[in-house]
Amino acid sequence: MSEKPSKYYVTTPIYYVNDKPHIGHSYTTILADVLANYHRLLDVPTHFLTGTDEHGQKVQQAADANGITPQEQCDQTVVRFQELWKRLEITNDDFIRTTEPRHKTVVQQTLQELFDRDEIYKAEYEGWYCVGCERFFTEKDLVDGNCPECNRPVDKIIESNYFFRMSKYQDWLIQYIEDHPGFIQPAFRANETLGFLKNKELQDLCISRPKSRLAWGIELPFDADFVTYVWFDALINYISAIGYKSDEEQFKKWWPCSCHLIGKDILTTHTVYWPTMLKAMGVEMPQSIFAHGWWLTGRTKMSKSLGNVVNPMDMIDNYGVDAFRYFLIAEMTLGQDASFTEEAFVKRYNADLANDLGNVANRVLNMISRYCDGKIPAASGGGFDTALEDALWKETVAAAEEMGTMIGNMKLDGSVSMVMSAVRKINVYLQERAPWSLAKQEGTEAEVAHCLYTAAECLRVCSALLYPVMPEKMLALRTALGMADAKPHLGKLSEFGVLIPGSEISQPGALFPRIEVKKADKNVEQAFQPARGSKGQTGKSAPQKEKADGLITFDQVMNVKLKTAVVLEAEAIEGADKLLKLQVDLGEEKRQVVAGIALHYKPEELVGKTIVVVANLKPAKLRGEKSEGMLLAASIGDTLKLVTVEGEIGPGASVK
Repeated sequence: MSEKPSKYYVTTPIYYVNDKPHIGHSYTTILADVLANYHRLLDVPTHFLTGTDEHGQKVQQAADANGITPQEQCDQTVVRFQELWKRLEITNDDFIRTTEPRHKTVVQQTLQELFDRDEIYKAEYEGWYCVGCERFFTEKDLVDGNCPECNRPVDKIIESNYFFRMSKYQDWLIQYIEDHPGFIQPAFRANETLGFLKNKELQDLCISRPKSRLAWGIELPFDADFVTYVWFDALINYISAIGYKSDEEQFKKWWPCSCHLIGKDILTTHTVYWPTMLKAMGVEMPQSIFAHGWWLTGRTKMSKSLGNVVNPMDMIDNYGVDAFRYFLIAEMTLGQDASFTEEAFVKRYNADLANDLGNVANRVLNMISRYCDGKIPAASGGGFDTALEDALWKETVAAAEEMGTMIGNMKLDGSVSMVMSAVRKINVYLQERAPWSLAKQEGTEAEVAHCLYTAAECLRVCSALLYPVMPEKMLALRTALGMADAKPHLGKLSEFGVLIPGSEISQPGALFPRIEVKKADKNVEQAFQPARGSKGQTGKSAPQKEKADGLITFDQVMNVKLKTAVVLEAEAIEGADKLLKLQVDLGEEKRQVVAGIALHYKPEELVGKTIVVVANLKPAKLRGEKSEGMLLAASIGDTLKLVTVEGEIGPGASVK
């Protein structure tokens, strides 16, 4: 296992109470829960905070639409989050509401101190305001006259307000991010923030709203005609909840935060607003801010307006809590977007949980029941070859060690994959050792016992590693293995012999009953392939002139410049089912390439690959994204594979 920290404080964003929770809220909270559970099992003092953001214009508008007061809107909606967290087995240590006195008091004290130190001043403001994002933008920030963040229409506003002197910290923040490479994760999100800071002059932050326009918020302590801007209010929850200005000992115990988990859509507020606020307040920076991707429906971002939001309650009712938690953790590579479809859910459930984990558990428990009188057998290595057992145990322990490293590096999908690989190796081992055949031979009782004990011990380790993801099912499995203390302790993973011989096992039934697979829709469109002069790549249809023999000249071949390129980043394009946007390194330059390969590759599968691109193709725009090249791929039927280069050839090499 990687070196464990002295303490672990993890937070989710606090969620708006203008509507019911959806899969995005569930994912971030489950992710935080898995990280918190993992550290608790390592006996690391852990604090897990989540909560609700209950002020601002969106809450007031929701209340007006429902014909109730803003506080009633908050009180009615917060229950939905609290009930869902219980259903999802979330183990948060605290749940903060920004309407609580403990939070409001800290916000007002902080505002007063900053105002007294001239970090906050009053001025008239003229600009564009987005209600959805609750943010002001300058004219040059707008995209086609709309909000640059959510593309909604904006309102022209002229009014007096109070401003936080955020601009004075621009140079400091740039230097801090560059000096602390782990501060913003993944690394490309740090680069995104640095690009924002280096390419535009940072403006001071408007931290108030006049009550004449918005009455629902925390009143400014130095001007009763104004309330606090919702983001300046909300971000302070991370410290107000752990005793800032109220319990110094508690605050010192948990701060700085180990990890702020956020969605990529609130990157700027957390990596620009929050650090500059903390700097002005004289508070230490959090250790890391990790921005995960979006859950998409196909390749389209989930949106209430589009009606494609997944209801977590429905998934829980249909498939169970632990299966839902497992899919979310296993399917998304942290930092990248991921696609949620019921077909993908069922496919992963049947493959990983029903076929692999459920099947192995069922086989081991059934054979112990049949050949060992339903009791954990005693391990014995005497009188027969134990090479297979030794190899399996070493591989299982290695998986546990690797999982610790992966979780430390926020590669939770990779860590789950590593454990499932160990589970499959147990199954392979049982096939090779075939205890059902050994049991038919005389004098093999000790060998059968040793075989099944080894398999059970490896299953114990795997169940411990999966406990943070699927606590209910893994407790059931560990209880079935005869463990009196079923809750795992990760510090005992490398010890062989934890299961006590003679302990009675039980039959938990089918842990993961197989789901009947619906017939897939065979009407799948062909992948978008902008090749051979297609309209999508060149912007106009190319002339369809072909020589009668279909041959081309040597000069025509030499006109096409093929180069190797390394994929640095890859992400889906919202609203485009088949397109991926790649950032590639061609040696002397970096380019963006849009390719129609989304039906064949996940973004995370491409990063690090050395591919071949047409380097002298005229740039074009696809779905509003600039594309400066074309990838080479081979296809047959519905199968498409990229042309890649192996070995020591780096980016920028000519392909001849």
